[in-house]
Amino acid sequence: MKHIYFTLLLIWISTIATLHGADAQLFDGMGPHERVITTDSIEAQAYFNQGLTWMYSFNHDEAIRSFNRAAELDPSSAMAWWGVSLAAGPQYNHPKLTEERSSTAWNAMQEAIKRIDNTTDLERSLIKALRHRNAKTEPDEDGRKQLNQAYADAMAKIWKAHPNDSDIGSLYAESLMIRRPWKLYSVKDQAPHEDTPYILSVLERVLAIDPDHPGALHLYIHAIEPSKQPYKGLFAADRLSNLVPGSGHMLHMPSHIYVKAGQWEKAYLQNERAMKADTLYRRLSPEQKAQHIYMTHNAHVAVYAALMGGREEEAMAAARNMWDNVDEKILAESPRVERWMSSVYDVHKRFGRWDDLLAEPAPPEYMLVTNATWRAARAVAFAAKKDFENAEKEYDLFRKARERIPRDYLWSSDTVDTVLEVSNLFIAGELALQKEQWSRAAELLVRAIRIEDGLAFREPPQWVQPTRHTLGVVYLKAGKFREAESVYRKDLEKWPNNGWSLFGLSQALAEQGRADEASAAMKQHLVSWKDADAPIATSCKCVPQI
Repeated sequence: MKHIYFTLLLIWISTIATLHGADAQLFDGMGPHERVITTDSIEAQAYFNQGLTWMYSFNHDEAIRSFNRAAELDPSSAMAWWGVSLAAGPQYNHPKLTEERSSTAWNAMQEAIKRIDNTTDLERSLIKALRHRNAKTEPDEDGRKQLNQAYADAMAKIWKAHPNDSDIGSLYAESLMIRRPWKLYSVKDQAPHEDTPYILSVLERVLAIDPDHPGALHLYIHAIEPSKQPYKGLFAADRLSNLVPGSGHMLHMPSHIYVKAGQWEKAYLQNERAMKADTLYRRLSPEQKAQHIYMTHNAHVAVYAALMGGREEEAMAAARNMWDNVDEKILAESPRVERWMSSVYDVHKRFGRWDDLLAEPAPPEYMLVTNATWRAARAVAFAAKKDFENAEKEYDLFRKARERIPRDYLWSSDTVDTVLEVSNLFIAGELALQKEQWSRAAELLVRAIRIEDGLAFREPPQWVQPTRHTLGVVYLKAGKFREAESVYRKDLEKWPNNGWSLFGLSQALAEQGRADEASAAMKQHLVSWKDADAPIATSCKCVPQI
């Protein structure tokens, strides 16, 4: 009964806020997490709880709106301003501060300090610790690192004093991760950085105290996914899967682990739910900045999971969703989003829809990366159709489009030029394949794979269609069945349970006369392919059935 009363009260609060034209609102589906702060205002407490959950969900703009609303509802609240300062500061996905964010964090901290006498001892400690991370004028890179380290050191002391406080532990772990965003492991061999095991131990301690802590679950997925043991994150993925259904990003996050574990259907379904949550969120809160990137990312991973599971229709729907819902200003200004927009071409290419691919209109001229990848896809399409004259023309146009992109232009952690070299070699390899130049095709594709394997970890991977799927076919066509087997097994180590390589492996084993092993691989393929739109005849749609 108490829960029903509180829910009705929050609905009433949200209605009043809307009537008064407040920027903030109370959302459904924000999960059960709360942290009681010093305030006599039920409304302020509700907005603080929501702000904290939005922050744990990496929606820092919405978190700031919620914390600001809490400060309006309780002008004496120091912790509401602490929340604003925390949410405006460095983040795991956005470690570099703009002057606007830096100023917001600094000014909010000054407001928190003015009200610091209205707090508990622990709240005072949190405010003083966060003060270490702020600067009136944003420093250079080294200065920012020093501030981040000072904050982490201060949080270490609070965690030591309060080892059973799950929020403190989660915030401490985040402070450590922010010092080295997306660099917790070596790209070369996935070896953990020297302090990564400690970060994991802190998060594991937090989750032992509070198994449903949204921040710790989110961070644990990020901290374990690039490792050699991503399966260790399955418990976190499962617990987070519907914990905060109002946040598209939190619905999406389990797919980072499901992809690494080869659970392609679950990966797709999580992102499908995330996209539905994003649609509702756009209507409720249309004024967005960074969340446009996150929402596009959700659709992008949906494309990838559907591709690997043979779900063509759903992959294309997600790819079209990206174009239908992307903010044009963000698209024009953010290479981070622009590089994902080639998904429509990836779907056509993956399923061999060459005429449909060639019918796709040219992307806007300002989308430099998308123009290059569009040209690359067209070159592959013409090659697959054995229209070598037009394939060579498109190949030349791809090279010219590539040249227009600045060499230091980042795809993610790698330069665009590095990733596009995979495209360059893949086109050449496809041309050689279609001309039945097996040795030449294999040589080019092996070189492409070396680059692909060296790309920094990202979800989805920076090169979406594994080149090994094509190389395996080349070896099968050349009668090199053991080499094909090796290629498919290597791909399955990297991307478990993917039906493309399981099918190819079955073919390679059958050609070697290993009928029982081939049958076992085919059974695995059929299980992985149970939700696919149609059966396949090859691990690569670029060639006819062998």
